[in-house]
Amino acid sequence: MNDSLQPFCEEWGPSVDSGALWNKGMSKSRSCFGYPLSIFFIVVNEFCERFSYYGMRALLILYFRNFIGWDDNLSTVIYHTFVALCYLTPILGALIADAWLGKFKTIVWLSIVYTIGQAVTSLSSVNELTDSNHDGTPDSLPVHVAVCMIGLILIALGTGGIKPCVSAFGGDQFEEGQEKQRNRFFSIFYLAINAGSLLSTIITPMVRVQQCGIHVKQACYPLAFGIPAILMAVSLIVFVIGSGMYKKFKPQGNIMSKVVKCIGFAIKNRFRHRSKQFPKREHWLDWAKEKYDERLIAQIKMVTRVMFLYIPLPMFWALFDQQGSRWTLQATTMSGRIGILEIQPDQIQTVNTIFILILVPIVDAVVYPLIAKCGLNFTSLKKMTVGMFLASMAFVAAAIVQVEIDKTLPVFPKANEVQIKVLNVGNENMIISLPGQTVTLNQMSQTNEFMTFNADTLTSINITFGSQVTAVMDSFEPGQRHTLLVWAPNNYRVVNDGLTQKPEKGENGVRFVNTYSQPINITMSGKVYEHVASYNASEYQFFTSGVKGFTISSAGISEQCRRDFESPYLEFGSAYTYLITSQATGCPQVTEFEDIPPNTVNMAWQIPQYFLITSGEVVFSITGLEFSYSQAPSNMKSVLQAGWLLTVAVGNIIVLIVAGVGQISKQWAEYVLFAALLLVVCVIFAIMARFYTYINPAEIEAQFEEDEKKKNPEKNDLYTSLAPVSQTQM
Repeated sequence: MNDSLQPFCEEWGPSVDSGALWNKGMSKSRSCFGYPLSIFFIVVNEFCERFSYYGMRALLILYFRNFIGWDDNLSTVIYHTFVALCYLTPILGALIADAWLGKFKTIVWLSIVYTIGQAVTSLSSVNELTDSNHDGTPDSLPVHVAVCMIGLILIALGTGGIKPCVSAFGGDQFEEGQEKQRNRFFSIFYLAINAGSLLSTIITPMVRVQQCGIHVKQACYPLAFGIPAILMAVSLIVFVIGSGMYKKFKPQGNIMSKVVKCIGFAIKNRFRHRSKQFPKREHWLDWAKEKYDERLIAQIKMVTRVMFLYIPLPMFWALFDQQGSRWTLQATTMSGRIGILEIQPDQIQTVNTIFILILVPIVDAVVYPLIAKCGLNFTSLKKMTVGMFLASMAFVAAAIVQVEIDKTLPVFPKANEVQIKVLNVGNENMIISLPGQTVTLNQMSQTNEFMTFNADTLTSINITFGSQVTAVMDSFEPGQRHTLLVWAPNNYRVVNDGLTQKPEKGENGVRFVNTYSQPINITMSGKVYEHVASYNASEYQFFTSGVKGFTISSAGISEQCRRDFESPYLEFGSAYTYLITSQATGCPQVTEFEDIPPNTVNMAWQIPQYFLITSGEVVFSITGLEFSYSQAPSNMKSVLQAGWLLTVAVGNIIVLIVAGVGQISKQWAEYVLFAALLLVVCVIFAIMARFYTYINPAEIEAQFEEDEKKKNPEKNDLYTSLAPVSQTQM
């Protein structure tokens, strides 16, 4: 250790009785600047773990939709099932830590499970696992799905299992008289969470859009998932390095088990005596007095009063956690150019973290003091009610944005419709006769837009070149867009475009039409269009925004004609056809035709809804936990922590039900539904809050201790209890 730090960093030995430390099962610890040195390992551990979790989660919805190929609804269902599982497993982690391994060993072993899960998820996105033809398409998609699900289950067990342990383990490192340092530690702890979240949701989407692969260059999900796996391994290593400095309490028994057994006995005892003439008892938990002492019963009463208020809370989380699913999918239909910046759809979630870092100090230092100076009694439950209202308004804002997006989306064919676009790739003008309309096309031009017909009425298309008429009798697949390539009398080709929606994740579709007499190859930004046949169109390949360079090669193109071409600037969510024709010199010429216009509604329009949901989070989530912990006895705060996390899980289950069962056709209508549901719940919660009476658990417990001393004056209090410190949802 640097000598210059020696005056500030010393062992706790001089101020703490070493024998007392031994009896508590702890090792000597060092302090630095008045803080236990061990907490710095815990803070770095939390930063890396949150980077790992949020970096992986930011990619998940687009990975489901774009790599695995699920639709929006199924992707949303699986995403929220995973999130729900992450908030159910903390109960398991608390049970293991309290009754079996203790916090330290629980964190270590479940972090190993967590790291393996991240590595497995990264492995699931490696195309080469099942791509024997090296064409970029996995031969066995179920293998990828199975490996991915195994990885996500392991991650859920790991992140959920350590969630109730890490912050409490950090609180264990402080001594009596260090309450100020402990409170600051949790502020630093929360800052580490948000710093990890912010950096990961910026970095991993940037990695995702890069091209990688052994045989075929595609979106780099393996590396994007691999970085969170590496950070989780670093998190585990850092935590283990600090092992010798930690204070490690032995498992003290499972208080949650005692609570459940006491409640179960009270219900059973009341049911057993339902028909007998027993005097009424003031509270239903009083029926447990035959077996449990009054102090435990009184503590459980405090907990159940708070738990009752938890009943409406899952609806808030049902809206809040859609930032990573529905709102990310909404961003894929928007333009990511904000000034000089270009934001990917899965990066917009960073707005939430940025607002958190800005709003938390402003609300604590400015807003709440101003409200207090105005003489308003802004209690914790009133703050939570306001938080629910703000989240509801966030979804109203999201619905308004969605309506504006829907106005800009192209119309795609219904199941019984066909859409046709005619592209004249010849050197003569032509007249196209379709049911109900006639279109004149000059050479090297196309119809202005796709024309929609009922599949039953589109029996033929007539093409007139001077006095020659060609009848196109091909059958057109219903529900699809088609491009009719025409270059001479009786020379045409019908191409199924294969696009029935905007290009996913805000990318741009590009295809090439070859008018050379020989096949050509095109290489564009690392992707290859191989052997595009004469007078035929390639399939679309997809690119992120920006200018993309490409080269054209063919046996019919001389060396002196080969040069690098550049596309115009590609925006977000567009599709283009590039027509390759031969100039008089034999050199290729490129003409661009727009098939789908780029997104026009900017992602900046999502900022108001993120501001509202984050404002709601600040006054709901942080306040909710502070209220819960202030109203719970010191030895049952872990019970409420598990209960609070359970509301998050139930909220995600609500999303599963609406997305999986509701099948609402219009996305804006689904947003309005969620906003209305939360508004109703907000009113119900406000009514419940009005009848709640605030208590001081410390005074109640002190009174019990005083009564016990009066009953047993010779009995000394042989134990002390360290109350866990509240934390916000992580």
